[in-house]
Amino acid sequence: MARRTLHRRMRTIASFALGLFVMAGLAPVALPLVAATDAVRWLVRRRHWMGIRLYLFGLVYLLAELIGLIALGSVWLAAGFGRFRRPLLDWTFAVQQAWAGTLLAAVCGIFGLRLEVSGSEVVAPGPILLMVRHASIVDNLLPSALVVGPHGIRLRYVLKRELLSDPCLDVAGNRLPNYFVERGSGAAERELAGIRELAAGLGPGDGILIYPEGTRFTKAKQARALERLEEGDPVIFNRARNLRHVLPPRLGGPLALLDATSPADVVVLTHHGLDGFAQLRDIWAGGMVDTTVRVEFWRIPRGELPTDRDAQIAWLYDVWTRVDAWIDEVGP
Repeated sequence: MARRTLHRRMRTIASFALGLFVMAGLAPVALPLVAATDAVRWLVRRRHWMGIRLYLFGLVYLLAELIGLIALGSVWLAAGFGRFRRPLLDWTFAVQQAWAGTLLAAVCGIFGLRLEVSGSEVVAPGPILLMVRHASIVDNLLPSALVVGPHGIRLRYVLKRELLSDPCLDVAGNRLPNYFVERGSGAAERELAGIRELAAGLGPGDGILIYPEGTRFTKAKQARALERLEEGDPVIFNRARNLRHVLPPRLGGPLALLDATSPADVVVLTHHGLDGFAQLRDIWAGGMVDTTVRVEFWRIPRGELPTDRDAQIAWLYDVWTRVDAWIDEVGP
């Protein structure tokens, strides 16, 4: 294991363990204080009791991390200290699924979130290139629950490198075939090559997931993206400025995968109801409580996908324009 990776994991695992110890130890004192704060917010402004909810979810999250790390360590030992590759990957994948399922169940249970899914019958079979709308810190959990679990598609993820601060994602994510993109590294070709390598050996039970927007949607990020496009590519800017609810899709990763994943079909996962929950402070406002999240899938056969780069760019913007229009159709 590289020294840099070892140092990072020692730091993050220690931080998460300390966080769980502090939150659990202070719970008898902290929970009554948090409840009193929630009561005042409800009496004055009729706000949902968010402090209690966030504290409980924090405990579940940190406990899931600790249990997940123990399970990942146990799997490594059981697989002959990692020597038996096939069972190591299978068991790690199972731990990853259990971890993600636990967190989504906690979100739904604590915040009263409900999922309404349509079009899921188009997800299988693989191989697929799954393009997901990104609007919230919660929508990272949807593919595991709605694609992997029900349809048995083993997803390989294109993720941002910042997520390595989560120790379970770090350990499991680097053990399985995923790629953590180092944004702003100045080595675009290296990053694109790493993304393309995910397509190696893609079979009928496999898929690759990418968030074409590259980051969670906010109005501020949208404005910055449009400024960059206006300065660098006026033609694309004219299309991007008509998007209201999504960020302009980035071209590098999605186009690299379109070329690398033949003969995979494209499956689009879009959702409505998690908008505005990009940060914890957004969730603190209370809008996520008792929310119905609508999810829709659609599939685009490989034979309908263009191969020319300019046509691929136009196609990608057509898809994201459709996502944007769907959000309008679903409603406020």
